[in-house]
Amino acid sequence: MKITRIFAHRVELPLVEGSYKWSGGKSVTVFDSTIVGVETDTGLVGYGEVCPLGPFYLPAYAEGVRSGIRELAPHLLGFDPRELARLNQRMDAALKGHPYVKSGLDIACWDILGQATGLPVCVLLGGRFGERVRLYRAISQESPEEMARKVSGYRAEGYTRFQLKVGGDPDLDIERIRAVRTMLHSTDRLVADANTGWTQHEAMRVVREVREVDVYIEQPCATYEECLAVRRHCDHPFVLDENVDSLEMLLRARRDLAMDVVNLKISKLGGLTKTRQVRDLCVSLGIAMTLEDSWGGDITTAAIAHLAHSTPEEFRFTATDFNSYVTVQTADDAPRRIDGYMAASTSPGLGVMPRLGVLGKRVVDIS
Repeated sequence: MKITRIFAHRVELPLVEGSYKWSGGKSVTVFDSTIVGVETDTGLVGYGEVCPLGPFYLPAYAEGVRSGIRELAPHLLGFDPRELARLNQRMDAALKGHPYVKSGLDIACWDILGQATGLPVCVLLGGRFGERVRLYRAISQESPEEMARKVSGYRAEGYTRFQLKVGGDPDLDIERIRAVRTMLHSTDRLVADANTGWTQHEAMRVVREVREVDVYIEQPCATYEECLAVRRHCDHPFVLDENVDSLEMLLRARRDLAMDVVNLKISKLGGLTKTRQVRDLCVSLGIAMTLEDSWGGDITTAAIAHLAHSTPEEFRFTATDFNSYVTVQTADDAPRRIDGYMAASTSPGLGVMPRLGVLGKRVVDIS
């Protein structure tokens, strides 16, 4: 089997709530997503998706995905898409860095491998653990009262995990954390995610003021060293996200006892192949994980579902269903939330069928 064509579509994903806000005044109303297709000489076609959270979040941006695919695609034509390690080595040799560009291509090849073997991707990634995957709901940064109201509403829909977007004014963030926690049951989990938004002294003040509150603290500061300093003075369970962008950083953070949970984003690490490697090491080291991506629609949600469902439940802190946040459905048979949970498809590959009429014309087409 050989890759004969690589193509991509650009799709806009408006938000159900109208906007999404987080630290530093950042906000998005419509996400710019790239749907990647890999076609083979056997007729099999695999799909992936990459949707950066704007160019001001991680070192990634939407047009960069498509430009990177134009650069990479000629180097992959003729390769067997089922040979994932070899394919990733080829991508790394042809384009240094830019892991997010490679992510959609890697996911599409996993989709092909599943179709070729007749197996769901989660089985190929290690097996299906449990019947379903518990989800969290991200709560956009607003007033304490509005955030508490939204948490109450989403809890009524079945969510029991919540990621509260903080990282703004410390006094207001303290109010946000306290207001939301009062809406939850003792068995619910609350994560205060600053997305690098606090300075070190601000983070220290917040964790001191909410010391008696049952809450996880996620990525309070921009640098690893600042986060580690806060961690060493913090009584709360601690989550790292933005700083853990490679296997090397995971090992460093583990050595320093810098976190209790790590957030693994598929595109941040470069695709399912490399995320699986980090995931499996986390399992060996006993580190719990949030399994997700930067953003996306149906295809990203399917990839997350397969990654999460193939992770042992005791290390699967939570995952997310981005397709429930947006108004556009880009594929049929994608995972859908039921009472705060989702499940990976039992069909071969990712188990989704892109809606070509929604995807529109190809913006990249290389053969």
